[in-house]
Amino acid sequence: MKYEQLANDIIKNIGGKENVNSVVHCVTRLRFKLKDEDKANTSVLKDMDGIVTVMKSGGQYQVVIGNHVSDVYKAVLSVGGFDTQSSADEESEEKQGLFNKFIDIVSGIFAPILGVLAASGMIKGFNALFVALGLYANTTGTYHILQAVGDALFHFFPVFLGFTAMKKFGGNHFVGMAIGAALVYPSLSGITEGEPLYTLFQGTIFESPIHITFLGIPVILMSYASSVIPIILAAYVGSKLEKWFIKVIPDVVKSFLVPFFTLLVIVPITFIVIGPIATWISSLLGQATVWAYDLSPLLAGLILGGLWQLFVMFGLHWGFIPIAMNNLAVFGYDFILALISATSLATTGVVLGVMARTKQQKIKTLSIPAAISSIFGVSEPAIYGITLPLKRPFIITLITSAVGGGIMGATGTKVYMMGGLGVFGIPSKIGSEGLDIGFWGGIIAMGVNLVLGFILAYLFGLSKKNKDGESLKEEDNHNSTDNNQDENITSPLKGTVLSLSEVKDEAFSTGALGKGLAIDPTEGKLVSPVSGTVTALFPTNHAVGITTDNGAEILMHIGLDTVQLNGKFFKSSIKQGDRIEKGQLLIDFDVEQIKQAGFSVVTPVLITNSDKYKELILTNADNVDPGGQLIKAVIH
Repeated sequence: MKYEQLANDIIKNIGGKENVNSVVHCVTRLRFKLKDEDKANTSVLKDMDGIVTVMKSGGQYQVVIGNHVSDVYKAVLSVGGFDTQSSADEESEEKQGLFNKFIDIVSGIFAPILGVLAASGMIKGFNALFVALGLYANTTGTYHILQAVGDALFHFFPVFLGFTAMKKFGGNHFVGMAIGAALVYPSLSGITEGEPLYTLFQGTIFESPIHITFLGIPVILMSYASSVIPIILAAYVGSKLEKWFIKVIPDVVKSFLVPFFTLLVIVPITFIVIGPIATWISSLLGQATVWAYDLSPLLAGLILGGLWQLFVMFGLHWGFIPIAMNNLAVFGYDFILALISATSLATTGVVLGVMARTKQQKIKTLSIPAAISSIFGVSEPAIYGITLPLKRPFIITLITSAVGGGIMGATGTKVYMMGGLGVFGIPSKIGSEGLDIGFWGGIIAMGVNLVLGFILAYLFGLSKKNKDGESLKEEDNHNSTDNNQDENITSPLKGTVLSLSEVKDEAFSTGALGKGLAIDPTEGKLVSPVSGTVTALFPTNHAVGITTDNGAEILMHIGLDTVQLNGKFFKSSIKQGDRIEKGQLLIDFDVEQIKQAGFSVVTPVLITNSDKYKELILTNADNVDPGGQLIKAVIH
């Protein structure tokens, strides 16, 4: 490991890993929360090779590294054995918006198992397809074994979700699995046979027969196989209980008494309270989505199909995943995953249309693997490599996907299991009725998306320069890194110009991270001072790095210690890897709100590889507007 020795030295001189509550990093520095900052050898760290300086601010012990901070951070995590999830959660738990927190929780729970989830669904789907085609009967051993392989994960889904949910909530993963296993314990399912002891909520939609009690308390037994919401709620409550038991139980017996008491409390609570309430919520949620779908399946298909790629790009698709899986558990089918299942074929058609029309060899070369991956449901190479940069093809993809979604909505296409992506998702559309109109509607929609996407992209997807190859030379120039040219950096902000020495942050004021200027902004719009590529964008959107076409590395850091706002008051218009032009809007930020939160908005604008230039000519203006000359980097 390249930075292993540096990581060891850092951990040693901050008082050892036992002195660390948490560690995160921003665009230039490691940010430790130490139990006792007096144990840190600050002077030793400051003199250490690989460390720019050390600072203390906002309750954090900051070790300034520079541009390669992410690599050092990984080494520190590895050497120190720190938990990245808990570190990040401690930093952001209170500052994250409710919606973003919901998306983060859902993605953290489901993302680790999506691969095996899709694989299991594909096995079930192909098994159903082979029976429908008459290759073998559903009474054969082949069918039953394949069904066991494909269906096991779904039947015992609470066990798997117990692991990932408890991990996400910071609890013992195996306690989560034990909770999930209790929910699907086989002998409990047979107890519901026969006459009930009595009935609760008789005459209401929550009417529930009671077959057993726990210490005299009635237990509403339900089927939790394939369920989603009950185990997630149980894991959340269980993680809170576990943390409380960890605080009150002596260390010498924690290893077995903490899980003992956690399971002893959470499992009965889950059966008595959490499980029934969560199941009722699941049913109501399912009924609500079905009601919305039934209002107009065609409209639902047009909207979901047309907007799905946008949802994916912004991470909003995670909000639909638990609803879809809940529908599968409650009704045995889902329409959400069906209506978006032809989107990847639309992307394939659009990319093939672009490839057939353009004369640019670079685009043709990129299109072949992008189209192949899209056929199998992996559209990111096509989106970020072809359609989005060219803009028109991306819009055509959305339009075509809406058409496919509308066709499936009109024909009642549904999925009956979690399946594969792209063409591998076809078998998941086979229900108990076999190859019905919904199945064929899905096939037609995929075909239409493929053909329509190709035709529209071929006819309307490219501007003249992308058709005839005129921009190829320009594109090649964008990707060059010729450091033999002077560089003109314009102002990214409107505001007052300050020298770096006036910045109240040693990492910037000393020029340790690079030379340049600072701006005290009067407007909260950061635009690009150069043309180039976004090579660094911190998740909190408070700092962005750009490498110009000629190789200059520009860093803009909005405010001081604003990483602690965790993205609040910042909105990015770009993502890492984007090609951007001079003057293009990068980030919106609320100057007044940031100030009211107690942070400075003074923004250093640095050339981090300034040592490659003979001279930097800085503006002598007191105030600048976006686009005004700020720095000239002279190479010779």
